[in-house]
Amino acid sequence: MCFLSLNRIFAPMILVFGGTTEGRTAIKTLEEAGNVYYYSTKTGEQDVVMHHGRRIDGAMNGQAMRQFCQGHDIRLIVDAAHPFAKVLHQTIADVAEALHLPVVRFERIYPPRDPSLTWIDDYGELASLPTPVTLLATTGVQSIARLKPLEDRGIRIFYRILNRPSSIAQAKAQGAAEQQLCYYEDAGGIPVEADAILLKESGESGGFAEKVKAAKAQGMEIIVLRRPPMPTGFHLVDGEHGLRRMVEHLLPEFYPLHSGLTTGTCATAAALAAAIRLAKGEIPDEVPVRLPNGETISVSVGYGEDYACCIKESGDDPDVTDGIEIRAHVERAADFEIRGGEGIGRFTLPGFDFPPGEAAINRVPREMIRQNIQLLCDQLSISNFQSSIFSLQFSIILSVPNGREIALRTFNPRLGIEGGISIIGVSGIVKPYSEEAFVQSIRKCMEVAWASKAERVVIGSGMKSEQQLRRLYPDLPRQAFVEYGNYIGETLRMADGLGFSHVTLGIMIGKAVKLAQGHLDTHSRRVTMDKAFVAQLLREADCSSEVLARVAGITVARELWNLLTPDEAQRFSQVIVSHCREHCAPLLPDGELTILLLRSGD
Repeated sequence: MCFLSLNRIFAPMILVFGGTTEGRTAIKTLEEAGNVYYYSTKTGEQDVVMHHGRRIDGAMNGQAMRQFCQGHDIRLIVDAAHPFAKVLHQTIADVAEALHLPVVRFERIYPPRDPSLTWIDDYGELASLPTPVTLLATTGVQSIARLKPLEDRGIRIFYRILNRPSSIAQAKAQGAAEQQLCYYEDAGGIPVEADAILLKESGESGGFAEKVKAAKAQGMEIIVLRRPPMPTGFHLVDGEHGLRRMVEHLLPEFYPLHSGLTTGTCATAAALAAAIRLAKGEIPDEVPVRLPNGETISVSVGYGEDYACCIKESGDDPDVTDGIEIRAHVERAADFEIRGGEGIGRFTLPGFDFPPGEAAINRVPREMIRQNIQLLCDQLSISNFQSSIFSLQFSIILSVPNGREIALRTFNPRLGIEGGISIIGVSGIVKPYSEEAFVQSIRKCMEVAWASKAERVVIGSGMKSEQQLRRLYPDLPRQAFVEYGNYIGETLRMADGLGFSHVTLGIMIGKAVKLAQGHLDTHSRRVTMDKAFVAQLLREADCSSEVLARVAGITVARELWNLLTPDEAQRFSQVIVSHCREHCAPLLPDGELTILLLRSGD
């Protein structure tokens, strides 16, 4: 999904070196700014879609890179190239030093190194290892020339390469025979039988764990070429959120609006800082917080007499919790637990992640805290500290000074959360978008979907709905899936204006009950669930009087699924889709509209 600023501003340029999965993610992240950047690949064979990015292809030496940066007002370099592109990394470092440019290294996420594998730093070390009869090399077409000497020792080598003409031609030019070549069918597949396999430490996006698992299943010896170290001075990130936040820090003019942190991320940072002080006696200014998507960002923290704290930063997203202090007090305990203290609200109604009476700390933040504390325990155990504290035995109490007063300015009282704020957040990051910019971003994505010549466009509210919709339409290109957020009416009007003849609208129950009532913009700032209208829908679906009596007690619409029998749920779904169609179909007079009512977790 691309998010664009309506009023593009002049901003200094960014040069991205990509050609990788990380390069694709960098494109997605930089597109959110709505400003021009450059995307460089060596071969030009990577298929990417950019709206504001300008593509340049072909290898650059130091002189060419320096001239390009000087001639195009480059103020920041993003190195998202393959981790084994040593020459390119060093060239970037040399040019950046000469021109005084910051470099953001978009690194991959790597699992801990398995000591049961054979690790090497250079191809030359293979000569000193026990000689296998057959070897499967998955280290890329450019490594073939380095491995050919092993064939003189009687080793039969198979080379797994990309099945594309340029790679095949390079392989044969280096002396590989046709019968030695095998190709990628899936990340973890083993295409031939061999005694040993040679891998690069390629990280999660390179399918390293899948390859290791498949090789172990076949009893192969596993030899791994360690990734080379990066030049010093690079700013390291390992995900889209970290990349955006680092660009906002190093080149603040590039993004018109800046991102922030959820209360869940701030609570995690405070808890982790307090645990570090308890376990190690250290008080770092920043702590590494792993987000739900697996990447890690650095978060600033502070300390009081018996707690650690984190100041909530909302970026440019308007939020009454901006600037509040979230505290964490950590003690040793028999078991791991998270509790809410002063200023943390409590659930008083059913329908949330936890039952009434529990602290309003949602499931994702709780899991973030647990995972980050577990990572700390793992690190301490590896460092051979002698203490039972490393078995995740912590009691964590979260609190927010003035949280009770702040909560009165939120929807919490209406939702049945009393006594303070909620600790929430799904991604861990708050991305700010003006309404106008968000609508324009939808328009651009719809235009891209139209240009892809897909047979239909599939619109959904977010990541969860898109995952379900992709499973239903596996043959559609990625560009055919567009996120509408809350702007259902605007998105359907765009589909009609572009001439789409087939549109699928995926919607979950929370937005569906609003849309069924005629609210084409379902944002909670404008409309909340109308229980009287929901009761009307249930009556139309011929649901039982018991269900109707319990509607008044629900807090969120998804609770309805727990009240209905399978037959009632089917009838209710048909009724609600019918009402949604009544309001949506007129916006697509010349097209066929399919409405799918999705259920979370399906």
